Order: sequence, then structure tokens, then C-alpha cells
Amino acid sequence: MPELPEVETTVRGLAPVLEGKRVARVVTRRADLRFPFPVDLGQRLVGARVTELGRRAKYGLIGTDRGDTLIFHLGMSGRWRVDPGELGAHDHLVIETAGGRTLALNDPRRFGFVRLHPTADLHDYPPFTVMGPEPLGDGLTTGHLLRRFEGRAAPVKALLLDQRIVAGLGNIYVCEALHMARIAPNRAGGRIALFRLERLVEAIRTVLQAAIAAGGSSIRDYARPDGELGYFSKQWRVYGREGEPCGCGATVRRRAEGGRSTFWCPTCQRG
Repeated sequence: MPELPEVETTVRGLAPVLEGKRVARVVTRRADLRFPFPVDLGQRLVGARVTELGRRAKYGLIGTDRGDTLIFHLGMSGRWRVDPGELGAHDHLVIETAGGRTLALNDPRRFGFVRLHPTADLHDYPPFTVMGPEPLGDGLTTGHLLRRFEGRAAPVKALLLDQRIVAGLGNIYVCEALHMARIAPNRAGGRIALFRLERLVEAIRTVLQAAIAAGGSSIRDYARPDGELGYFSKQWRVYGREGEPCGCGATVRRRAEGGRSTFWCPTCQRG
């Protein structure tokens, strides 16, 4: 599933194609993805100029001069294709600009979705109202984690995946950040020392920034809008490396829980 770095990479890839451009045509090639496409999608977008692109957690944002923002979620297998030579069976939404560029939202599994929401009230979009701070923003601090973890017996990994505590963190990058911070994923959140939380905040930022610089992690169907694959998976410290040696020489372990796999090093991550 595309996570925060993949969505950030997508938004950055769309910016030079869309920003400042006017939408000339919108085609929905089926009625729905995970949810039905907005019935007035074309009416509200055609003729509008794209004013900005952004991201909130794992959601991409395309703002227009008509006061609407197109919110997209890539689901499990979604990606935008820029100027595809020809449309494929899984290109379900097509946007053409007045400058002759074409964008196709490709989603084989159709777990993604598109919404339109007033830009001025974007903070009221239901999923956004309960989200914690962005992990790369000023809101993620040691003090924030200390307050949200206080008295919690839940494993730190589960707490970090809770979007109400930190927005946008996913399984791959939580495993990687916990390894970098040398914290065991099953450690109770309320029992993590302050100095370890400081290390964790820094690790989260470092891992996400490195992943964005590498274009994300290409797994299964994900690719950047230009068709290139992200290569951060070549830098994974523990994720997907069960049975392989950690940098310390110990063997990376894996366990399945709640439909996800947790990867960690029993030697490095004792805290």
C-alpha cells in the first residue's frame, strides 16, 4: 500500500504537470473505485485552474481556483500515470489539461478513491478532523509523544500506526524508524524513556525524508507518476528482511499481527 513517502513523491511528480494549468476535460471510465466518483466531478473541475498541490497524511490534495480541492487516496494499488501512450483497463479517471497533458488514475484493485471538498473547510473533511500532527511538521515533538503515550500499555508500534496520534505513518516506515531508534516494537508506549522518545522523533523524520528522496518504496503496483520505481526498498534496515543479517550481525525476525508483519532485530531493539 502506498504510504506517506509514496504519496508525497506522487504529489511532487504531479506538480509540474498540473500546477497553474487549467483543466480541459475529465473522464470517469467507470462509476466507482472504493466509493462512487462525485457525480459533479467534471462540472466542478473542467475550466478550473489548479492552484496548488499538497498532502495530508496519506491523502493527496489538488486545489483549484474555484474553491474546491480534489482529495485522492491511492488505496492499495493506485498511482497516477502522466501522459500514458494509451489508456489501459485500470485507468479509471482521466484528467486532461488545456496544455495538452494527460493524467490517468490507475488502480487495479480499486481500493483508492476521489473526493471533492471545499478548500476553505478542508480541515473539516471527516478523516482529517481526528488526525494527529504530520510526522514531518512542527507538531510531532518529543512532548507530543510523551503526552499521547503516557500510561499506555499498548505496543509502541501500534500507537505509531494510530492516525489519531501521528498522521500518515504506515507499517514499513514505523518498522524502519523503530529499528533506527533502537526501540522494540512491542515495548509499551507508556514505558519508553524520554531520551528514547527523542531518538524516535528524529528517526521518524530521518526515515521519511530518506524515503521521499529515494522516490518511495516500490512494492507490488506502486510507481511514481513518471513511471519510475522508487528505490528506498534497497535501503530497508529490517522491513522485508526476515532471516537476513541486521547491521549488528544478528538475524532480523518477523511476526504477523493484525494482518501486518512486524520486522525487528532482537539485539538492536531491546529498549
